[in-house]
Amino acid sequence: MGELWFIGAGLGDDRDLTVRGLEALRRCDRIFAEEYTAVLAKGSLDRLAQAVGHPIERLERDAVESGAAVLQALAGSSRVALLVTGDPFVATTHIALRVEVEAAGHPWRYVPNASVATAAAGLLGLQSYRFGRTVSLPFPAPGFAPTSPLDGIRGNRAQRLHTLVLLDLRPSEGAFLTANEALRLLGERDPEGTVLGPDAPVAAVARLGTESARAVYGRRAEVERFDLGPPLHAVVVPAEPLHFEEEAAVRRWRVSSVPG
Repeated sequence: MGELWFIGAGLGDDRDLTVRGLEALRRCDRIFAEEYTAVLAKGSLDRLAQAVGHPIERLERDAVESGAAVLQALAGSSRVALLVTGDPFVATTHIALRVEVEAAGHPWRYVPNASVATAAAGLLGLQSYRFGRTVSLPFPAPGFAPTSPLDGIRGNRAQRLHTLVLLDLRPSEGAFLTANEALRLLGERDPEGTVLGPDAPVAAVARLGTESARAVYGRRAEVERFDLGPPLHAVVVPAEPLHFEEEAAVRRWRVSSVPG
């Protein structure tokens, strides 16, 4: 009966894997990695494969969601790993896979790592326990412009909670939703400005966990024009009013203080 290891890879590159995670990967017979929730820097998985001495097989989203490839591997291997950028159980898909694996009689283990859910708050200086439900913003498509992210932001703000907005990505196509595009889309879907008008305070972060990480804070109209550079990006909609310590922490990220 195979054992599945859910291993967090961290946010930046192959150097962010923990020692415990590296040791676990070296003991696994097969290693899968998914790159649809987030990606490490280019070349990271190849370097990790070399470091652990095993090939790393990439799984597309549908393969992870179906669980078939992982369950098949568990049937023929004593230890199987699923390597996930960030922390494995921030994504609900991975929790669903855990439940499915458990139902099939396989034990599982968990090696956590840094997550966008805490790193975004940490870089900005916002209190992590003041965050409400995380929302996701998908790529736009003809006839597809969901307002559910705005509903989530509205609900959090009503409770004076911050909102982390995760942005869609399609790594196989080289497509990544930027903070600028995300804020423009949210503004277009809120024409009355009841949730995110031009003067609403927002923040954006980029490349968390890397040496080139950046952040910006200001009015939506200002942040929407700010160049954060290459992906990955995320947006944070802060609650109002900020705690005085949060206000002091985000001051260095205000648009007027950060070079564009």
